[in-house]
Amino acid sequence: MTATANETVLDATVDVRFTPAGTPLAVRHNGRIWAVAADPVHWYARDAWWETRRTAAVGSGDLVSVEYWRVQVRPGSSNSALRTFTLRRNPLSTWWLLESISDAG
Repeated sequence: MTATANETVLDATVDVRFTPAGTPLAVRHNGRIWAVAADPVHWYARDAWWETRRTAAVGSGDLVSVEYWRVQVRPGSSNSALRTFTLRRNPLSTWWLLESISDAG
């Protein structure tokens, strides 16, 4: 990923709260709750397993699918400007990472 002038690359662990339908509702980052304020975008990418040389026992699960969500958020219930968070979950991980933050506009 290439960072732009208004983007901060982080890879920080965050807590993500999901709706019953499985879409992000809120993100907790640095002790602050960021409410999702627009329809999130969801996709998967493939991990370069040949570069990480990750090995696992047969039946361990999916070792190559990296899950992403791009969400537009604002602090709590404020009317402040939207920020865009790119969230990532690596294969076999239970933790979400805040990959980057950028201005929504």
